[in-house]
Amino acid sequence: MDIHLIPAFADNYIYLLRDPTSGAVGVVDPGDAQPVLAELDRRNWTLTHIFNTHHHNDHIGGNHALKARTGADVIGPRADVARIPDMETCLGEGETISFGSHTAQVFFVPGHTSGHIAFWFPEAKALFSGDTLFALGCGRLFEGTPAQMWASLVKLRGLPDDTRVYCGHEYTLSNARFAVTVEPDNAALKARAAEIAAQRERGEPTIPSTLGVEKATNPFLRADVPEVQAALGMAGADPVAVFAEIRGRKDRF
Repeated sequence: MDIHLIPAFADNYIYLLRDPTSGAVGVVDPGDAQPVLAELDRRNWTLTHIFNTHHHNDHIGGNHALKARTGADVIGPRADVARIPDMETCLGEGETISFGSHTAQVFFVPGHTSGHIAFWFPEAKALFSGDTLFALGCGRLFEGTPAQMWASLVKLRGLPDDTRVYCGHEYTLSNARFAVTVEPDNAALKARAAEIAAQRERGEPTIPSTLGVEKATNPFLRADVPEVQAALGMAGADPVAVFAEIRGRKDRF
């Protein structure tokens, strides 16, 4: 499966997907239709699938125009059927959706929003995590609790290490600056932070990451790691409480 990053707004990423075997073309979280239509026209591709992870307008704002222009199937979380216009295919935990020769597995991952889902394409080793899991970060808890978000992150953390993480925003540099304040003695994190700074200086995207890298460096996935708990002065604490402390510190960072 071919995956192309389309920048949008100040820091969003829209993802354009194509299955070469079938010719199916999808877009993930199209907050703006215009850059998607321009890319489709440039490549002479016909859109067939519109994937939405959650209802925020910077992820669904282009749905209506894309649907009107292409007739593509609008796919998203069943829990948000009242909040995502034009949605036809509604999905939840454990369900699947075909995309050409590929099949995506759906994970219900509330926390950032109450209805958030993620799409995992096992054969393509690609996870579209929306605003639940970021490179070196996680989404703010607008509608969920720390317990919900921690459970969602643990669910995604269980996927294979070589899974590529395609998240909704280019937040990695600021996330890295925060992460080193949580775990200043993590050598892998310090090396990654330096690499990210160099990438952004060159104007390069930091996405995709991989789950293996995230498990080793993302503090929000490491609330049950003894070294992280000790660094926070919370040795042996409930991981939910540790996660909540990390999230609170990031909110104030």
